This record gives sequence, structure tokens and C-alpha cells, in this order.
Amino acid sequence: MIELLLARHGQTPWHHGNRYAGSSDIGLDDVGRAQAERLATSMAARGVSDLAASTLRRAQDTAKAVTEKTGHTATVLSELREIGFGVAEGRTLAQMREALPGPTRAFEADPVKHHWPNGDDPSDRVLEATTALSDWAAQCGPRPLAIAHSTMIRLIVCHVLGISLGEYRRRLPRLEPCAVTTLGLSADGTWSLIAYNQSLGDHDVLRAPR
Repeated sequence: MIELLLARHGQTPWHHGNRYAGSSDIGLDDVGRAQAERLATSMAARGVSDLAASTLRRAQDTAKAVTEKTGHTATVLSELREIGFGVAEGRTLAQMREALPGPTRAFEADPVKHHWPNGDDPSDRVLEATTALSDWAAQCGPRPLAIAHSTMIRLIVCHVLGISLGEYRRRLPRLEPCAVTTLGLSADGTWSLIAYNQSLGDHDVLRAPR
């Protein structure tokens, strides 16, 4: 069985106020860079066999820290980039409730069926991401690490476990910066959840739910 590690990138300036980053290419802040260093040390100790990351700068910068500790060059998996949030990009949920109350109520009821206007369809994106992850992991050693994003990771977990995608905000309400989720992938293609949201334990991480 492959032990596939999925890590969220480190903290960014948009964590303050819990703004939707989505496809916006936001880099890490000072806290995020320190988190990436601690993640890298932890992943080196766990003996990760391979490394991949999404195309977005916050994931690439987190992966760079892991590369420096492990020597693994990150494979770029564009399918792992965060869900695009359309009109919500750069805004908080509170701002969206004021600006677009109808679409926001629909999003909160089912964020997949009623995803943000002009945003990505999460159903399509998670299929692309899971296929890309499976294909990549099949070529890796026993413990590959992929660095991605909060919503994408939560959608992947729901998809492989058979949880309704529209429930991802309720069933998996939190994923900390640089937290690690571990999935098992058997030779017959069966997925299992080994651990979710294993945090670095920082006291300076912003913990607002999404």
C-alpha cells in the first residue's frame, strides 16, 4: 500500500480575515515560511519518497522548503491547484453575505452544486486532481508527499471516501496551514483514510473555519 501524504501549504497574508485565495497567486507570509520549514523537517524525518506540488506560489514555496531538507525535486501537478472561487476571490465570507446574499446562502447550503459564480466546478476539478494524484503516486515510492490547498484536499478526501462533495465544509470544517492528511492507496485502487489534519501544533496559526 502507498501511504500518500497531502499537506496544505503554509500560512499566507490572506489568512488574516480568512479571505478566499482560490486561484489567486498569493505567497507565504513570515509565519507560513516558518511553518514550511517545520513541515520540511517533519517530512524528512518521516522519510518521504517523492514530492509534488500545485502550480500556485504558496504551494511551490512550501515545497521548496521540503526540497531543501529532503533533496526531492517537486513534480508540478497543475490539477492540484486550489479551486477558483470566482467572485469570492479576495473577499471574506462575511463580505460575500453582504454583497451577494442569495448566491452566498446557496453556497453555504451546498458549495459544490452552488459554487461561487464565475468559479470552478468542484466536481470536475476533484476528478481531475484525484486522477492526477493516482497516476503520479503509481510511479512513486511508498510515501509520496503532495502539497496542495485546503478546499482541494478536503474535496479529495470526500471523493475517495465516498462522502458527498457538497458536505465538505460541514464534514471537514478545518484544515490547518501545513497540516498533513494521510491516505492509503492499495494496489487494487482502494483508498483509505489514515490520518486527517495532523497539525504542526503552532499557537500562531489562525484557526477561523471556512
